[in-house]
Amino acid sequence: MSCRISLPYGTDQLTFRIQREKIAAVLSPIAMEEIPPAAEKIQEALANPIGCQALSKIVSPTTRVVILCDDNTRLTPANLIVPAILRELAGGGVRKENIKILMALGTHRPMTPEELKHKLGAGVLTEVEVINHDFRNPATLHDFGLTENGTPVKVNRLVLEADIVIGIGSIVPHHIPGYSGGAKIVQPGICGEDTTAATHLLSVRTRRNMLGIVENKVREEMEAIADKAGVKYVFNTVLDPQGQVVKAFFGDIRQAFRAGVETSRRVYGIPAPGRTPIVLASSYPCDLEFWQAHKTLYPCDMLVEEGGSIIIVTPCPEGVAVTHPEMLEFAGQSPDDIDAQIEEGIIKDKVAGALALAWAKVRQHAEVCLVSHGIGPEMAAKLGFKHAATVEEALDQAWARLGKGAKVTVLTHGADTLPLLPEDE
Repeated sequence: MSCRISLPYGTDQLTFRIQREKIAAVLSPIAMEEIPPAAEKIQEALANPIGCQALSKIVSPTTRVVILCDDNTRLTPANLIVPAILRELAGGGVRKENIKILMALGTHRPMTPEELKHKLGAGVLTEVEVINHDFRNPATLHDFGLTENGTPVKVNRLVLEADIVIGIGSIVPHHIPGYSGGAKIVQPGICGEDTTAATHLLSVRTRRNMLGIVENKVREEMEAIADKAGVKYVFNTVLDPQGQVVKAFFGDIRQAFRAGVETSRRVYGIPAPGRTPIVLASSYPCDLEFWQAHKTLYPCDMLVEEGGSIIIVTPCPEGVAVTHPEMLEFAGQSPDDIDAQIEEGIIKDKVAGALALAWAKVRQHAEVCLVSHGIGPEMAAKLGFKHAATVEEALDQAWARLGKGAKVTVLTHGADTLPLLPEDE
């Protein structure tokens, strides 16, 4: 007997049919029921700071504030959080002309005026200055020297103008530092490409992915970078699959983040029965370009058997990577070749090189096939991936290689899933 499965695909749903007996599991983050309104959760977090005083008590009329905010590739409800923080700052006497918002883009493209309006709310844009971080412009960066581990610390110089810097983001499992949130709003959020390349290479050279590991070398580096830049506070949310705020956390950049990780693991940590020959996953909500959608690879990598097939369903309307187009020249090569070219300086964009290295390591473990309207067969081949026009075609290709009896695990929100295997218990 066959059944229908629908996967999020951008703003649409992609539906396919599959024989029920071929499904090992369908895994989704936990959808919360009867969650109090987000505004209540946000206010509760501000009223109960973790590891610091209330925001209104640590500012004065002369305090200069920079708010770091994640971008449109994240679901963080900044349109609710930022106004709440502005009200707290006003309660402490801070003048609006002393507040700036820096969009922590990392190495993403600049946000358009319409995207900023949607992310922050039209009212915020008229109240305070909003600036897109530019990771490739040396004039916008300040060199804070090196961490003890030797990572160059180049951070947006706006932090030098601030007495207080507050980072806004969400906490989800992430392959580079274990989880997003916390100091990740600083690195890579507002850093230069040398800094970001160093932490990304540290991660992918240490292990295939750090997904779900809280304490690790990369997190240590990110927090050391935040310390040098003087960023002490974060406002982090944990969202459910529908983007609802499960819980919010404000306070010390280390303590508030770690408090939030516990909730994030409960939402995104999904027990899996075991590994299967085929893993099929939607990249939602990280589907603007493959630079975001690639996060789907790592939960799949944890779940697929050696030599199996990973099928990624992702729209990628902006292609592979708007700000890293040269990836197509080297991303399909072997891990050893990519790493050697990074070391020899042949690959100039080391941030792109680090992610290409991560993708190549996944390909060593399993075949990867894309079902995507934004990335065609030729482009997929340059990444070292297969391509299929439909989910059914991708499954047929996998079964032809692995045998008709190969079981399938389905991830409905692949980019935000933390698989919990029996051996991890």
